[in-house]
Order: sequence, then C-alpha cells, then structure tokens
Amino acid sequence: MDKTLLEILACPVCKSSVLYQKQSQELICKACRVAYPIRDEIPVMLIDEARELAAEETY
Repeated sequence: MDKTLLEILACPVCKSSVLYQKQSQELICKACRVAYPIRDEIPVMLIDEARELAAEETY
C-alpha cells in the first residue's frame, strides 16, 4: 500500500484516518469499528462493502 495514499485516505463516514492491516488487506476505521477491503491493491471505501469489526478485534 502506498504511504502517500494512506496519508490522504479517510473513512467516508466519519472522516477519521484509517489504519492499514497488511495481513488482512483491509483499512480499519477505529471510530466506526469497520474494515474496508483492499482488492487488487485498490481500497474499496464504500460503507456497503465494509465489514463490522468483531468485539474482540482491537487495533
């Protein structure tokens, strides 16, 4: 994931910054507790495509 792109990406819902999870290929929004997928190196920043984080998942 390009570091410059990560610096400008934000959660489309709350506008907070997102964290890159290399292993799961997701961008995590801690505030909304959702994970946005990365497909073919392209972040899919659509709330309909995001998954809710499980209670035990912490970042």
